[in-house]
Amino acid sequence: MSPEAAHADPRAERLTAHDARGRLAHERHSRLTQLAAIEESAPPGTDALLAVQTRAIRQVLAEIDAAVARLDAGTYGDCGRCAKPVPVERLEILPYARCCVGCQERTV
Repeated sequence: MSPEAAHADPRAERLTAHDARGRLAHERHSRLTQLAAIEESAPPGTDALLAVQTRAIRQVLAEIDAAVARLDAGTYGDCGRCAKPVPVERLEILPYARCCVGCQERTV
């Protein structure tokens, strides 16, 4: 490890606000598309399954909205439990993640 890497600011490796907004907008659009498809093509007799799927998608939409609020507040990318930076790789995969992997594992 180079001396520069050892002293690098961990916050320097973050998604830009523009990139984060783009990823969140993409996730929102994908979930809304899924929700519309489920509601439009639900076969008769699948009300229970439809309700579970709809509830799960709406929960993710709420998580996306919360992530946008964190972005607006300037706390996006900070773990909601330990306040350390959430690794950029995690946010690239799950842009609405509230916690780092370690804290998430402790909450499950």
